[in-house]
Amino acid sequence: MTTLTRTTTEERRRLPLSTAAVTLRADGDSGAERFAGYAARFNSRTSIGNPLKWGFYEEVAPGAFSRTISEDDARMLIDHASYYVVSRVSAQSLALAQDAGGLAVDSALDTGLSYVSDLKANLRNGNITGMSIGFQVIKDDWQTIDVETTSGDTVQAELRILREVKLFEVSAVTFPAYVETEAGLRTVAAALVHRGDARAIERRARYRPELLDLLPQIDREPDPTRLRAAEPDVSTHRGPTIDARMRALAARYRLPR
Repeated sequence: MTTLTRTTTEERRRLPLSTAAVTLRADGDSGAERFAGYAARFNSRTSIGNPLKWGFYEEVAPGAFSRTISEDDARMLIDHASYYVVSRVSAQSLALAQDAGGLAVDSALDTGLSYVSDLKANLRNGNITGMSIGFQVIKDDWQTIDVETTSGDTVQAELRILREVKLFEVSAVTFPAYVETEAGLRTVAAALVHRGDARAIERRARYRPELLDLLPQIDREPDPTRLRAAEPDVSTHRGPTIDARMRALAARYRLPR
């Protein structure tokens, strides 16, 4: 049986607007409007895929963002699009904090950016449906739990608890995460590869064979040690060194080396 290594793939989770408690509030000093809300809630169980068949339940443990808040440079985006940067921790326009409820977001809103003005209007008009986070899992636990179905039967499902994550960005989002789409399947596949249990994937693939097709697309770590410096979707390959390129050119043109 194949041994799986842990994935570095970015995962995303959405929080409905009602749970995210998003508001536009006035800055006490300038009076300008700021964005405030929750990008994640602690100890709040959510369904990833179909937990009774090919998915699982998931909770974020209190303190899961402690290290990433102190060390990393997260951004606030719109719909996870890096072009639409609303604010950034290193620019001191984005503040992230943990409280009893979850990951609290406090962002400046520079209306000199046309899409920020659009964001404010969309929030007022109810076109923004919630918040989402883009992250990499550092530590997680899996538990088997009993779930009572609507028919009154008790079945077993799995619960994933996120203990520590590396946060890349928080986003105001327009569309919900449709769990029956390929995006939902990729989310489940990435979580299972991170778990490193091939048999767990095989059990779920009985219900969704597409999971097996997605596995080769999931990024793998060559060494299952902690990676914190790499950004998502940014290659760290630097190509051949200058010395190697010079030797190759010398050989090509028969120059002395």
